[in-house]
Amino acid sequence: MSKRSASPPGGALIKRARSGSPAPNTQIAISSSNDERQQALIRTVKRTSSLEAPIISLSGSHSAEILSCRFDPTGQNIAACSADRSVSLWRTYSPNTNYGLISNLHKAPVLDLQWSLASQVLYTVSADHTLNVTDLTTGQRVRKLHAHRGIINSLDRTLAGGAGVELVATGGDDGTIRIWEGGDEGPKQPVSVYELGCPITSVAWSADGASIYAGALDNEIHVIDFRKNEEVYTLVGHTDTPTSLSLSPNGQYLLSPSFSSQTIIHDVRPFSPSPNRIHRVLMGAPAGFENTLLRGAWSKDDGGRRVGVGGADRTVCIWDVESGKVLYKLPGHKGTVTAVDFHPKEPIILTGSKDATMLLGEIEPTLGA
Repeated sequence: MSKRSASPPGGALIKRARSGSPAPNTQIAISSSNDERQQALIRTVKRTSSLEAPIISLSGSHSAEILSCRFDPTGQNIAACSADRSVSLWRTYSPNTNYGLISNLHKAPVLDLQWSLASQVLYTVSADHTLNVTDLTTGQRVRKLHAHRGIINSLDRTLAGGAGVELVATGGDDGTIRIWEGGDEGPKQPVSVYELGCPITSVAWSADGASIYAGALDNEIHVIDFRKNEEVYTLVGHTDTPTSLSLSPNGQYLLSPSFSSQTIIHDVRPFSPSPNRIHRVLMGAPAGFENTLLRGAWSKDDGGRRVGVGGADRTVCIWDVESGKVLYKLPGHKGTVTAVDFHPKEPIILTGSKDATMLLGEIEPTLGA
């Protein structure tokens, strides 16, 4: 891991509060004209987070598209992975430093990553067929697993049972879902393997850690009880391949964007009132023609009242879950928005794009401006 303490800060502020602002929760925007007669107050925005500015650009660390980016469980740090085969680490709050760049983990694009729930490690999967575990205190890879016979598109992790053992699920183009023991030590063989028979684009654990949801090339989401090693039911409704899966904070609903530009929220409660288990069908985030695995997410600070998915129109679409209406379309990127994540404690959204940059934004001031 290369240390970047001496390099310029990675976070470039787009809007910044004027020194001597009357209150810490107020953002003042001043016109940039050199004419003193035109230098006037444009608007005052009530601040809702601890970010230094309502919108912050995180750039300069990657030379190719960002494929996944996520907050850590505390919300203090951000990790992003890229087609340039590197992983970058950032501070969420001022000065938004890019404090680490790990460039020797994989031999092909890094397609997805997850922060560990139990230790200071980061899980990454790649087109080189491997699952790697990196110690974040040293920046060194501590485990390398030749996990699949094809490209690995997605991973998720959970804490299993009362023992607190972390399990990692991976899904790949070889048509298998594999379960691994997490952490910096563990066996090189999977705990469990399930053959689905067609390429898998996304995986997500159920809230109780007993089942795995797997989106596949057959346009269905397969629900696997990995303890019994059998499929218990499928979620249908998509007319094209699901690109990602994200479970709601209460564990009752599953978000799935797709190549058809249709995003579905599935009801995964044990006894769903809907026969087809479709809770909402959302439109507004175009998938485009590039077949990019767009990664959506649920808001967490409000218990999952909103969901967000990026699109090929270079914006992020945010919907109200209860009504299914589009709340906002967030601009700012110069390429397809590939990844979205919400801060675990504050109304902050994180987006990654094919323009090799990330944006941090306060949801309310950013969206309401």
